[in-house]
Amino acid sequence: MANPKFTDEEALAFHLEPTPGKFEITATVPMTTQRDLSLAYSPGVAVPCLAIAEHPELAYDYTNKGNLVAVISNGTAVLGLGNLGALGSKPVMEGKAVLFKRFADVNSIDIELDTEDPDAFCNAVRLMGPTFGGINLEDIKAPECFIIEQRLKEEMDIPVFHDDQHGTAVICAAGLINALYLSGKKIEDVRIVLNGAGAAGIACLELLKSMGARNENCIMCDTKGVIYQGRTEGMNQWKSAHAVRTELRTLDDAMKDCDVFLGVSAKGAVTQDMVASMAPDPVIFAMANPDPEITPEEAHAVREDAIVATGRSDYPNQVNNVLGFPYLFRGALDVHARAINDEMKIACAEALAKLAREDVPDEVGMAYGRKLSFGRDYIIPAPFDPRLIYTIPPAVARACMDTGAARRPIVDMDAYEVTLKTRMDPTAAIMRSINARARNAQARMIFAEGDDPRVLRAAVQYQRAGMGKALVVGREADVRAKLEAAGMGDAVSELNVINAANTEHLDDYRSFLYARLQRKGYDRQDAHRLAARDRHVFAALMLAHGHGDGLVTGATRKSAHVLELINHVFDADAEDGAVGVTALMHKSRIVLVADTLVHEWPDENDLANIAEGSVRVARHLGLEPRVAFVSFSTFGYPRSERAEKMHLAPKILEARGVDFEFEGEMTVDVALNTTAQENYPFQRLTGPANILVVPARHSASISVKLMQEMAGATVIGPILSGIDQSVQICSSTSTSNDILNMAVLAACKVG
Repeated sequence: MANPKFTDEEALAFHLEPTPGKFEITATVPMTTQRDLSLAYSPGVAVPCLAIAEHPELAYDYTNKGNLVAVISNGTAVLGLGNLGALGSKPVMEGKAVLFKRFADVNSIDIELDTEDPDAFCNAVRLMGPTFGGINLEDIKAPECFIIEQRLKEEMDIPVFHDDQHGTAVICAAGLINALYLSGKKIEDVRIVLNGAGAAGIACLELLKSMGARNENCIMCDTKGVIYQGRTEGMNQWKSAHAVRTELRTLDDAMKDCDVFLGVSAKGAVTQDMVASMAPDPVIFAMANPDPEITPEEAHAVREDAIVATGRSDYPNQVNNVLGFPYLFRGALDVHARAINDEMKIACAEALAKLAREDVPDEVGMAYGRKLSFGRDYIIPAPFDPRLIYTIPPAVARACMDTGAARRPIVDMDAYEVTLKTRMDPTAAIMRSINARARNAQARMIFAEGDDPRVLRAAVQYQRAGMGKALVVGREADVRAKLEAAGMGDAVSELNVINAANTEHLDDYRSFLYARLQRKGYDRQDAHRLAARDRHVFAALMLAHGHGDGLVTGATRKSAHVLELINHVFDADAEDGAVGVTALMHKSRIVLVADTLVHEWPDENDLANIAEGSVRVARHLGLEPRVAFVSFSTFGYPRSERAEKMHLAPKILEARGVDFEFEGEMTVDVALNTTAQENYPFQRLTGPANILVVPARHSASISVKLMQEMAGATVIGPILSGIDQSVQICSSTSTSNDILNMAVLAACKVG
């Protein structure tokens, strides 16, 4: 799986649009009436203030402290970019904050401190302590990072965690547990060589020693060679703590007969000769970024028995910090921890190692494009494994409680695991799954409207994200001009631009179209003109002849008109079983609304067909379908002729014996709210509906656009279901990202 490519302009646009930065703050309480404001602020706020002043632990109950982490840096060691200063580090810290939210539902705020003085830094952080439940230090250069973290851990009563040190160490330890398990070795027996005596390297070695590695078996190296007892050049107190009595002086010497190599140093630091000199079944963690000390290909060329991990996503066994810090803090916050100690870090590593040995869910394997199972190429869980959220934090929480660092122990761990499962946004999992499936499918995607800059950006993104080949219908000069105007001129050579003038298949397209339309009032000239001049028809003809695997269109014309044109080539009418389904994503929920494209005024039989078409879409998205036929009435009240068909449609599904849940007619609140459903104990839904079948296309359009404009829901669709080929029709208001999402759906053949 290749690393996705992007240009500088794309990266800047991502941070600029739709608003500058990567997150915003939203209220979790009502803020509309005077009473709301009186409770949120003066005078109502005085009550929790007094309670917390008397009992400080109540801050975890009445404020957001218990789920709030500060990501703090001074920008002295930003990624691999060096000392960019506090302000230059802000995009990275914002990114870290959103990773906390995305992976573990931890609220996080970035703070950049404009000082390189450890005393000033520590004072600033310590004084902010009452605000947060934990402190994540980031991108602070060594050796100041050691001084700062140690002081803050001593002075503060909340977890302080420098991720550049301990995050890498925890994931490294997890991988090493499994690597040694596979090679039949024990940590107390193996000889370990570490290259790179910075923050991450020292933390890795310290954690492994706390897990049983023997000091005399661990050799640390830096740019000047082995760190041995008596060495004076380039030393400090943190390196000296790991100096050993040895005659070895170079990395080359140290690597002979060693069992484990850990690299947090630089590209090319390890040679094939060094790897060849290692003990049987060597373990090589070449974690330098962006390029490892030695690539897996180079290592395996001389040692087939090697187990290799890197820091890169395009190789197996990625040592990725996102597997650690979100879940460490999640577990620590949930027991109101005073600290993150070694026992908690070891518990995290052991839980990660255990998870990697379990059967891997299919959606994780799809992200890699292959079936994953525990072995030499899979010793560390994948970052998007949905089980991480409910397996790692409980292990961390238990270790915190066992070591007495928890203020509020969890009594019912089973119930805690259930709450962790509900924290994750199912829409994120769905989008991740379909993106993984699309990347695995490698579909040739036809983008019909190559004269539109949004479509061109989506086509470039589709190809650069590794989804497959983008085929753009348009004129090459026009495509080049529009891409250059968008700052993406370098992408012209990447795209395959196709039109009637440069295809060798136009005669076949014309003949095919005339055969379909000759009894529908079109003469030969009409059909030939459509095939050659209408981009929607031309693109559909490409798909019909197998010259592409999917089609995205509709960004420049009204959906109904585009569907009419598509219907010239495919059977996409209501009577042919076509259905338009729109996905609404809002506040971690996803609801499908149908029909939003094909049926103007469906009868009860049409509604039953729409339900079945919507179920196909739901299942392709990974949802267990629950269908509600919605109206302004619930189970016959109030009575109305217009609601009658919504009452009859479920009876038709009953007669068909379908294999999914359905119910109706019912109002939207009863369909979506389990509390409202309790008023109707006879109803058949086992949870909130996730498919709403509406009475007519106009009501579907109103519902979708109202949710989009008033609630800020993310809208994907309409997703076209029920035709023989994979065609998706965007709306004319689509952004380039919306168009890309539709291309991904088409690649997955959703519907």
